[in-house]
Amino acid sequence: MTALAASPHFAEALGVPDTQIARKWLAWHKANPQVYELFVRFTLSAINRGHSKLSAWLIINRIRWETVVETQGEDFKISNDSIAYYSRLFMYHYPEYAGFFRIKPLKGQPPTEREEE
Repeated sequence: MTALAASPHFAEALGVPDTQIARKWLAWHKANPQVYELFVRFTLSAINRGHSKLSAWLIINRIRWETVVETQGEDFKISNDSIAYYSRLFMYHYPEYAGFFRIKPLKGQPPTEREEE
């Protein structure tokens, strides 16, 4: 688990509203750190293959594929609500790739000038 995720101010650091959905994601993230590890691994793999922008949905769906089809053991489900948080967490940890994922405002979050374009 990342130090940011352990912080009570994770929502503020990621620039997201502190909502019930955000807190639910944080609890799930803490219980399933392997998902973020795969998110980072697959995102960096795409970057190393020359992609300058990609969909976080694509990364999450690859994780779903790898954990359901390619591995054995108990399945776990990744909520679609988590995708926005994983993309923000990645760009927080890897600021050199800011903008790699397109960020849209979350419920309760006003759009920024960049997001309105």
